[in-house]
Amino acid sequence: MALGRSRAVALVGVHGHLVDVEADIAAGLPAFCMVGLPDASLVEARDRVRAAASNTGCALPMRRITVNLSPAGLPKAGTGFDLAVAAALLAASGQISGERAAGWVHVGELGLDGRVRAVRGVLPAVVAASDAGSPRVVVPAANAVEALLVPGVEVAPVRRLADVLALHRGELTPAEARALPPDPDEAGNRHVRPEPCAFSTGDLAEVIGQPEARRALEVAAAGGHHIFLLGPPGAGKTMLAARLCGLLPDLDDAQALEVTAIHSLAGTLDPGTGLMRRPPFEDPHHTATVVALVGGGSGLPRPGAASRAHRGVLFLDEAAEFHPAALEALRQPLEHGELAIHRAHGSARFPARFQLVMAANPCPCGRATGKGLDCTCTPAARRRYLTRLSGPVLDRVDIQVEVLPVSRAAMAAGDAGEPSSVVAGRVAAARGLARARLARTPWVCNGEVPGSWLRGQLRLPARVTTDLDRALDRGQLSVRGYDRVLRLAWTEADLAGRDAPGREEIGRGLLLRQRGRVVT
Repeated sequence: MALGRSRAVALVGVHGHLVDVEADIAAGLPAFCMVGLPDASLVEARDRVRAAASNTGCALPMRRITVNLSPAGLPKAGTGFDLAVAAALLAASGQISGERAAGWVHVGELGLDGRVRAVRGVLPAVVAASDAGSPRVVVPAANAVEALLVPGVEVAPVRRLADVLALHRGELTPAEARALPPDPDEAGNRHVRPEPCAFSTGDLAEVIGQPEARRALEVAAAGGHHIFLLGPPGAGKTMLAARLCGLLPDLDDAQALEVTAIHSLAGTLDPGTGLMRRPPFEDPHHTATVVALVGGGSGLPRPGAASRAHRGVLFLDEAAEFHPAALEALRQPLEHGELAIHRAHGSARFPARFQLVMAANPCPCGRATGKGLDCTCTPAARRRYLTRLSGPVLDRVDIQVEVLPVSRAAMAAGDAGEPSSVVAGRVAAARGLARARLARTPWVCNGEVPGSWLRGQLRLPARVTTDLDRALDRGQLSVRGYDRVLRLAWTEADLAGRDAPGREEIGRGLLLRQRGRVVT
């Protein structure tokens, strides 16, 4: 017997690392040892691989088998290594060409009957293989559409271990593998995925009244700003938040690939849809834990709702009901657009540049609006309720708007305002101006621009920032708040088609920042 080699990919966050899989079959008592920091699910590959090989008609010899995963110091997790381990063992036992097996990266899980099952994270794994100079990849047939999204990669989709044998014996080409008919059992061979979001984006024309909140939502969409909606139940906060995605432009190629890779890793990607071109929308329940919101878990961390909302919208309805620790965990991504999660078994970084939309009632009973509704809460209860949203978190939210109850006159008038398509057109024009201004920078919208750049290269004259400077001197704004008002002012200027904001745009930004009424 000899040594067989193949390759796999270990994912740490959304970044993949190429792993050399070495298999040695030696004389001795039958045993199967796997080394190289495998987790429990990967150690179990020895049983899946042996049974799959036996049921495919290429049984492994009853000898001492050792499989090494190199680099040995890199933690490895998941069932996606099964196919690579099987290929290395078949090469070591002389049943397939060792040279061909070593030249391909293998990603996939094996069933006991030899079927190749879909796995999470195929897209980032294929990207990592391509970047590492190994552009030939064997993937499960159910993940083929996802793998083919990566340009310049030769993909061989396989349905059963027998297809891998044929491929490495030269009896099957990658093109022939892609043309194979669907497996009749493939319907049961799909990875279980969470149900899609129940929210429908809807149309902004369905929202009755609320001209100030609608205008604030347009500014948020045009500049990529975070927004906090405060108002009583039934005022339309949830409807407004659900319609923000409909105002955002499509993702470009780089953004779409990045977002699709995250959802592939999270297991929420439909493999038949191709690249995700629309901004994602995540709306976790207020009982969500810190791990569910920002990611984590046992072993290597997994992405949470904040990362799945990358380049899209993260909506926290009833924000004051979320656990304070979960809200505080959002500070890092709100500031940096990235999550760094450290665990005992390793650390990972996930992109998390989302637009945060928070909605909350003004008090536990929701009627403390000052508009004739009888609030039954004590003053202490009101203060305690909203203090669950800490100052540091709110300071990172650009727009803070009070959503008032809809009046009977507004309902009778039936004037719901402009539809989403009209508002989205203005948003696209404003984003185009911002993109042209930021063309030589790493930022794509005003909400991402750091304050140092706004106060440096884009510094406004003192006569324009008079009101803003006065608010800072009086302690009404922090330096972070000062910078966020500047961002809002630039967005207002883009919506108005102006080259730079004036004092009026600064005033509008201050009103949006301080829960004021927007003057239109």
